[in-house]
Amino acid sequence: MRLFLSASAAIAILAIPLRAEQARTVRVEILSTMLTSDDGIGEWGFSAVVDVDGHRILFDTGDRPETVLNNAKELHVDLANITDVILSHNHHDHTGGLMTLRRALMRQNPAALSRAHVGKGIFDPRRTDKGKPLEFMATTRREFESTGGHFVEYEHPTQLWPGVWLTGPVPRKYPERNWSGHVQIQGKDGWKEDNIPEDMSLVIDTPQGLVIVSGCGHSGIINTLEYARASVRNAPVHAAIGGFHLYELDDEKLRWTAGKLHEFGLQNFLGAHCTGIEATYRIREMCSLSRRTCSVGAVGAVFELGKPLDPGSIAR
Repeated sequence: MRLFLSASAAIAILAIPLRAEQARTVRVEILSTMLTSDDGIGEWGFSAVVDVDGHRILFDTGDRPETVLNNAKELHVDLANITDVILSHNHHDHTGGLMTLRRALMRQNPAALSRAHVGKGIFDPRRTDKGKPLEFMATTRREFESTGGHFVEYEHPTQLWPGVWLTGPVPRKYPERNWSGHVQIQGKDGWKEDNIPEDMSLVIDTPQGLVIVSGCGHSGIINTLEYARASVRNAPVHAAIGGFHLYELDDEKLRWTAGKLHEFGLQNFLGAHCTGIEATYRIREMCSLSRRTCSVGAVGAVFELGKPLDPGSIAR
């Protein structure tokens, strides 16, 4: 039997109070990205475990089936007590590890990763620009639900716990184009270019400002941050962590992006996955950050509220 809950229904079940409170403790540790130091293996993918005031959530599940499971073991990160997983968008490099993790962890805890939070549109039919159907998410949905897991779909910004928000799909105010163009999505008006409409990020409201965790930022890092500041709180961006798909930007677009980040008061930047090494260093320079506040993210890299970034020895 399949169970598909709306965001409002899930919140009612969880009895989560929607209060304008702020998070006091935040820790984010990267479990999947390309660069790695002493522990774990690298891949083209992203995953991070997020701890906020005693709540734990897995953000994305990497690409290859075993990467996050094995990296978590090497890094001594226990995922078995995590019920909730966020899938930032449909791409395989963010969802590929879901079923391996669910099946392995439910042997220890049947509720482990049993609730998956997704943006509206993640299950919409897709095909290549050559017309070949792409069925990975439909297959994943069937397999996940067959284990007793269920999906919670978001259309608007929603608070999960006090100070912890999901953006839901992000409006595209600025023309930040950062997707391949080789995939089409079926909508009410037929097939059109897939701009990954379900792309969403995690936003944590803290006394120091907003902390953003992003998978790829296909909505655009500036679109996402501006939406977060409008939807959650008009506050400085204390930290941006994860993949932001900046690696292909030319100098003009990078300057514009860095200028907006500076305008938003960016204080810490941990650029992993598709952010790009050059883009991260340019943002460090143009936003007047330092090696202590801006770095490339590696497997095992940690952001912890109130402490300098710990990007991993190879990324320092």
